Amino acid sequence: MRLIGLAVVLALSLAFAPLAAESQSTAPTKLIRVGWLATVPQLELQAEFRQGMREMGHVEGSTYVFDERYANEVDQLPAAAAELIRLNASVIVAQSAVAVRAAKQATTAIPIVFITGDPIEFGFAASLARPGGNLTGVANLTFELYPKRIELLKAALPRMRRLATLQTSTLVDPARTSRMVQSAAHANGIEALPVSFVRSGAELDNAFAQASRAHADAMLVAPSPFFNIHRDRVLALAARYRLPALYEFRDFVEAGGLMCYGADMKAVYRQLASYVDRVLKGAKPADLPVEQPTKFELVINLKTAKALGLAIPQSLLVRANHVID
Repeated sequence: MRLIGLAVVLALSLAFAPLAAESQSTAPTKLIRVGWLATVPQLELQAEFRQGMREMGHVEGSTYVFDERYANEVDQLPAAAAELIRLNASVIVAQSAVAVRAAKQATTAIPIVFITGDPIEFGFAASLARPGGNLTGVANLTFELYPKRIELLKAALPRMRRLATLQTSTLVDPARTSRMVQSAAHANGIEALPVSFVRSGAELDNAFAQASRAHADAMLVAPSPFFNIHRDRVLALAARYRLPALYEFRDFVEAGGLMCYGADMKAVYRQLASYVDRVLKGAKPADLPVEQPTKFELVINLKTAKALGLAIPQSLLVRANHVID
């Protein structure tokens, strides 16, 4: 009888083994959570990030969840960062210095992948080679590109004599902007008006009015989350005062700005996906060197040039990566 019982148990075990294995193989897998912290959505660039993730085997909804949090006001970013931490994000992607700072203050444990200006200046990295801590990512060139941007403005407006510059006071050393612009303008035979540092919508209106009263021939708009949030207002003011302006990001030109020169942000967001991939595979941010963009693009909006009564020289148009007719 004992032998018969053992035989029955063995038979039942063999019968149910495939079912147990199947149940085990179909058990739901806990999805990785990728947090995204920014001031405004940039859908086209997010699409590049998602594509980069797919190419490395990360499929949204199947292997990871994409948690997005935005703050239309900079002072709302800490709360948005805290929410991503409560969601138990495996890694947080932070766009711009203000978002990186909010994420950094919120956690020292969760890896943070950033796109920002000089991370050493902001205190986000000890060095580019070995950032240390829980942060790494892409350092977008800002100050280094001012001479090139002023050179391009001069090429678009050969008769330009006076240049206004729009900036926010979020940099660690705002005076550095003034020095860089002054030096680059002087090298091109241009008078650089005092830099306008703005923190509110009212100050933004005043900055454009002041540039107009000072008879500025053009305006250089420095990169800032504030200007990203108020992009449409910036473009409307430039149009109202008929002030040719050069921006860093392509979306300003696609929305009606005259020109932009800066990093190819589509390539940059693929770089961000590469960082997230390495972090998810176990790499420590402290050991991942901060990279810098290697591709740059000049975009010109001829519709806006026509509205401003400008004839962009052919010699500059052939240098453009993209011309909007």
